[in-house]
Amino acid sequence: MQKVIDSSIEEKILSLIPQQKPFRFIDEIFEVNEDFISGCYTFREDEFFYAGHFPGFPVTPGVILTECMAQIGLVAMAIFILNQAGEGGENCKTLFTSSEVNFRRIVEPGDKVIVSSTKKYFRMKKLCCDVKMETPSGELICSGTLSGMFVKE
Repeated sequence: MQKVIDSSIEEKILSLIPQQKPFRFIDEIFEVNEDFISGCYTFREDEFFYAGHFPGFPVTPGVILTECMAQIGLVAMAIFILNQAGEGGENCKTLFTSSEVNFRRIVEPGDKVIVSSTKKYFRMKKLCCDVKMETPSGELICSGTLSGMFVKE
């Protein structure tokens, strides 16, 4: 996927993401505007959750895939929207309010995923988006609707 975001905007958003390693699942943001965001993450073989999630046949847990979708598709987009509105994204916490995700295939250690999200609405600090996760070749991994509330500390 071609990157169309200004590097200073990407750096600003990534610096404000509250999730940190080992629980940050964003490598890059490719594009962002008021209505859409896309980015990627590569699930490394040494991720903490693989040791106990099907030993001998590690797969990425669905809750982790959902978290990756939420970090790129909700948190990063909300930070961008709040900054555009002059409200900043500093000290912004995400309260995950709902998710409905359908899974189509597994993600194994070493797999790269592309997440894209389209805003349905953002009002009263609640963001609702249609989010999908695909392989780099465009094969659908999972998709659904995610919502979150954004509050200052």
